[in-house]
Amino acid sequence: MDQLILENKNLIYAITRYFEKYSNKEDLFQAGCIGMIMAYKKYKPEMNVKFTTYAYPYILGEMKKLVSHDKNIKVSRSIQLLSLKIEKSKIILSQKLMREPTNFELAEFLEIPIQLIDEAINSSKTIYSLDEPLNDEGKEMTLQDTIGKSDNLDELLMLKDALTNLTPFERELITKRYVNDLTQQQTANELGLTQVQVSRGEQKILTKLKSKLVA
Repeated sequence: MDQLILENKNLIYAITRYFEKYSNKEDLFQAGCIGMIMAYKKYKPEMNVKFTTYAYPYILGEMKKLVSHDKNIKVSRSIQLLSLKIEKSKIILSQKLMREPTNFELAEFLEIPIQLIDEAINSSKTIYSLDEPLNDEGKEMTLQDTIGKSDNLDELLMLKDALTNLTPFERELITKRYVNDLTQQQTANELGLTQVQVSRGEQKILTKLKSKLVA
């Protein structure tokens, strides 16, 4: 098993970087090793898939299990939903003010204490894993569902890294357009925006993803 870990240590370390807010990287690595061994015991060559691709969800799953016990990096559901509302409000207020609104202006617009705005914004850079829902609707569509079962692990990691850089609102918009297959007008209706705003936002998101993937 030591040889197995040695040969795949770079993969395990690569996956740990998606848990930036978890301080003990060595614990994450050890959890990843457990996942790697679990995958090795269940893997069969006739599965017609690369071992590293097969092992990926096992490694990620053990790391998530470890992280889920750390209360300091958990973000409550209410904070996640508030972050989405803040992102929507930023677009609306930016159109009205012709500049990005301050936290105080956001608090007034949403009629909530500014402390909640600060908390939500500070918590927005949370872990975004392959098997976490892409939106806050009843449909539990995940990033893994969206990109499919890719055999190219490097492409998988690059795409996940690019999506991590999107804001909660950007992820919601792109999910409605490309996962839920809504038209721009339908998306605009659900988000309380105009079709033009959705179109501009969509192009901005796609440009951001493209620049990240070709960098």
